[in-house]
Amino acid sequence: MGLGQSRQKTFLPEAYNDIIFAIIAEELGMLGAALIILLFAILVWRGIKIAMNAQDQFGSLVATGITAQIAFQSIINIAVTTNTIPNTGQPLPFVSYGGTSLTIAMAMIGILLNISKYQKGME
Repeated sequence: MGLGQSRQKTFLPEAYNDIIFAIIAEELGMLGAALIILLFAILVWRGIKIAMNAQDQFGSLVATGITAQIAFQSIINIAVTTNTIPNTGQPLPFVSYGGTSLTIAMAMIGILLNISKYQKGME
């Protein structure tokens, strides 16, 4: 449809928040939706790589937890949007409107970046 030309905004509940992936898919098409999924896949892949190369076990477990939280939250939101599971109210990390969710997601990525700063073999 093009950016800002979505017709579903008026019919979907919480279109700017919980169901944002449907609006992205309608406005940007399959390539836009695939790009969002690809970006989350890259984020999860890098998180797993950081967890495997963490200096200690605690850093590895924290990195694994942060990566799992972002992965599951994005999978649940996309599954709700595609009507695979019932609506849960999970926002799409870094995309959905919401101050607390965005703040916590950015803090988690900051912690993940700090863990990646100190990797095995770098004393």
